[in-house]
Amino acid sequence: MAKPVVAIVGRPNVGKSTLFNRLAGNRISIVEGEPNITRDRIYANIDWLNRSFILVDTGGIEPANRDIIKSKIKYQAELAIEEAELILFLVDGRSGVTPTDQEVAQLLHKANKKVILVINKVEDFSSIDELIWEYYALGFDEPLPISAEHGKNTGDLLDRIIANLPVKEEEQEEEDVLNIAIIGKPNVGKSSLVNYIVGDERVIVSDIPGTTRDAVDTLVEREGVKYNLIDTAGLRRKSRVKESVEYYSVLRTIRAVERADAVLILIDATEGVTAQDKKIAGYAHDSGKAIVIGINKWDLIEKDERTMERYRDEVYYQLKFLTYAPVTFISALTGERVDEALELLEYAVDQNSLRIKTGLLNEVLEEAIQLREPPSKKGKRLKLYYATQVATNPPTFAFFVNDPKLMHFAYQRYLENTLRKAFGFIGTSIRIKLKERE
Repeated sequence: MAKPVVAIVGRPNVGKSTLFNRLAGNRISIVEGEPNITRDRIYANIDWLNRSFILVDTGGIEPANRDIIKSKIKYQAELAIEEAELILFLVDGRSGVTPTDQEVAQLLHKANKKVILVINKVEDFSSIDELIWEYYALGFDEPLPISAEHGKNTGDLLDRIIANLPVKEEEQEEEDVLNIAIIGKPNVGKSSLVNYIVGDERVIVSDIPGTTRDAVDTLVEREGVKYNLIDTAGLRRKSRVKESVEYYSVLRTIRAVERADAVLILIDATEGVTAQDKKIAGYAHDSGKAIVIGINKWDLIEKDERTMERYRDEVYYQLKFLTYAPVTFISALTGERVDEALELLEYAVDQNSLRIKTGLLNEVLEEAIQLREPPSKKGKRLKLYYATQVATNPPTFAFFVNDPKLMHFAYQRYLENTLRKAFGFIGTSIRIKLKERE
């Protein structure tokens, strides 16, 4: 089940970003990737009471303002409202209800979404009943007073968010179906690839509406293997505002990746790796899913015997955090190497669920430690007592050490590379958790 989306909406200067930072800073669950991965700061994964949701920050809405920049901000917020299951309508407790608040309220009533009215910047909770009565005029249920700056009542807000989210469904096991999210920036060829796979001597089982407004799941059987292709096309549906499309492409990518077993990142061969590609790939990496990089439109590239090698090196240089992901050069138009891409995705899923026996794991690590001595700091040397694999999807290892602070980034990377050299883990990230042994 995909994580629900919660959007923070309101007029300018009511504290939306402060609230976003407060909730994300306390309960953020996005795993840190490698340094220098560029990401938009419009979303965060939030964990609370064993539930998870995606929190989205938006710009201030001024419905009556015809300024082109203000109009774009309003449009971006409308996109967030479309994507969201729940809206946090933020107002200012110091200024009272303003005409702009009333206009935003009308916009939200038309959207027909669940709304929690949140009164921010409340410092004195002793006379709260007198404060909140006028906010009932906005037409929503009981307002919740908070102070995002000081964290007052934000725990109650999180409780109310969870209470208003869709009931968590039990995961339904789909028999031998490989869920593949095809992601990438607009016009990279995502829909063309799906169309090729579906249309070229395939048996279409069914078309299933996706959980996002602009994504469609296509269940297709190919050479005895069933694939559910999650296409994130449609990002240019309102492309008259280019910035808005790019602004929200990452959010829609998140929702597709959440539901997938494997991710195919498409990159336009004629453009190379762009900043937006890095943002999209960064989230795929953080998700811990199996990953393959597909360089599409390869039929348009002039080649010699080393073109492919040079291009692969450049991709890995630009996406240093994805050097574990295999690169394949395809053409959605001609079908070149599409079979190879699907086979690599199957293999990466197997690698993502690979489990290593504890005895064998420690033998490999012991040999690595003998070959390269652990680092030391102020005369104290790191000691790695033993390790065990604690999870799959992605493979996650607990290293029991004398002091986690002694583990240098470079040495941890060395140990990760040792695991890859010994066991493979092609197409999957590896996570290492350091635990101090008593």
